[in-house]
Amino acid sequence: MGAIWFWIVAVMLATYVVLDGFDIGVGILFPILGRSEEDRRVMIRSIGPVWDGNEVWLLAGGGTLFFAFPLLYASSFSGFYLPLMIVLWLLIGRGASIELRSHVDSGVWRSFFSGVFFLSSALLAIFFGAALANVIRGVPLGSDNYFFLPLWTNWRVGPQPGILDWYTVIGGLVALVALAVHGALYLALKTDGELCERARRVSGQVWLVLCLITAVSLVATMLVRPGTLAHYQLHPLSFVIPALVVLSLAGMKLFSRRGNDLSAFLSSCLYLAVMLVGAAVGLYPTLLPSSINPAQDITVSKALSGAYALHVGLIWWSVGILLALGYFCVSYGMFRGKVSSQADGYGH
Repeated sequence: MGAIWFWIVAVMLATYVVLDGFDIGVGILFPILGRSEEDRRVMIRSIGPVWDGNEVWLLAGGGTLFFAFPLLYASSFSGFYLPLMIVLWLLIGRGASIELRSHVDSGVWRSFFSGVFFLSSALLAIFFGAALANVIRGVPLGSDNYFFLPLWTNWRVGPQPGILDWYTVIGGLVALVALAVHGALYLALKTDGELCERARRVSGQVWLVLCLITAVSLVATMLVRPGTLAHYQLHPLSFVIPALVVLSLAGMKLFSRRGNDLSAFLSSCLYLAVMLVGAAVGLYPTLLPSSINPAQDITVSKALSGAYALHVGLIWWSVGILLALGYFCVSYGMFRGKVSSQADGYGH
């Protein structure tokens, strides 16, 4: 049962990254691709009907984590209190900027909310990537399963690290670049004309950086956490994951060059999902490693809720996830196709 809930949480968080990732990517590219007010309106309208629904997966994933692994939830939300508060304010700022920008006529306020949209999106990508890198690297867990991390210390990986060090910065940059490519490919899919062509060009340019920083991050992970490779060696079938990373990167470039925007975007979705699944495979059955003593790692068996609660919860979770999937199918079906700058509100 522990393995089932581990993968449920992992898949829900991966779904959030894939879906809200293109929203964040659009924000990162807002000052680059939004050269005119019309371009900026189209970019906002491309995500307008779905961005808030996409964030449901983050809330649902957090709620599922609390239900299935309460010890991990308590430990991580206590130790990561500072970055979580920063992320919360960034989410608020990003949502407010999307909504309020569409309801003001002042050029000054539109410029202000455009800046908030860009800055909050870019910082969210960096913090999310750094958060995953913190989990992979490990935190100074004590015997009481709690820890505290300052924002930074000496920028080195060690028994008493900060939230930001050279490895977690690499993780943040991977997320920033990957979501920028993801957002560009989404805009190429959802827009037309000059904005579409510009999005394709930018995705191709940033794609080169993504390939390089992906390779750097994989090497860095092997240096920081050598045990990750041992997990893969125990399950040789898992080596298909790095192969899928390479194929998804190739698919982004190949399909975008051919003008097949849907396949290029789906390749980007695959890249994000496989990278996250690869991290989960490398960690399992550990949920949060200790940088002090491996015996103090928070593992699936250590953090798991009671058996009865998990069995009953699985039934209700199945009902809820079916309703959510139905909603998303209807929502994305209603707003499929290219966006228009002439429609009112979020019109398509």
